[in-house]
Amino acid sequence: MHIIVDGNETYVGTGGRKFDPALPAVVFLHGAGLDHSVWALLARAFAHHGFGVLAPDLPGHGRSAGAPLATIAALADWTAALVDAAGASKARLVGHSMGSLIALETAARHPHKVSGLGLIATAAAMTVSADLLDAAKANDHAAIDMVAIWGNGFHATIGGSLAPGIWMLGGAERLLERAPPGVLFADLSACNAYRDALAAAAKVTVPAAVILGSRDLMTPLKAGKAIAAAIPAGRVTVLDGAGHMLMSERPEEVLAALRV
Repeated sequence: MHIIVDGNETYVGTGGRKFDPALPAVVFLHGAGLDHSVWALLARAFAHHGFGVLAPDLPGHGRSAGAPLATIAALADWTAALVDAAGASKARLVGHSMGSLIALETAARHPHKVSGLGLIATAAAMTVSADLLDAAKANDHAAIDMVAIWGNGFHATIGGSLAPGIWMLGGAERLLERAPPGVLFADLSACNAYRDALAAAAKVTVPAAVILGSRDLMTPLKAGKAIAAAIPAGRVTVLDGAGHMLMSERPEEVLAALRV
């Protein structure tokens, strides 16, 4: 569906069911350079089991209008506005990578809008290497290659998909290639500049599921555990051998961890 958020048309996936604001709402927030399609399985699972699902393309991403927002704080305020625009009173926020920082900051800035958190492949600091930032700024395909290779765990780079015939590494590259010029750089810069994750985590009063991969090269396990330890009601699930793209690498286990 399409809704207007902060004056711009926003595309929002609903998991194959019409969004009903009377149901418990779940907002799925994607990572840097990605779009709503990374949530295909999880969005559908929640939408068909009693939840109203909102899986937006963030501003400037996918089918959403506007320019990409420059900071995690701005994206958090936008997420609160999305909940309002959809007619929901509050929502559980589930975010992957950059999306996890957005979810965390939203819970700290707009606690009355958040009923729970799911933080997937998160970290206390998402520092981005200078080489990756430079490549993304230049719209060099090397940036896409780096994100795709570092973002997929070992098994994903040699196959490993639960769906026969799906090349997980190639699929990640194609998805990143769809982003307009400048989007990946804006997202990576926002992650690199964000330093308030631990402070935000300490303000969280709702339950939070933190789901991490033991072989994540982009948001290492230790950094994710630091976030969980800072959240009063945080609990950790570690997926052994998994990398950063947990929704494609280990979708059933991610879903199980979110449902607990």
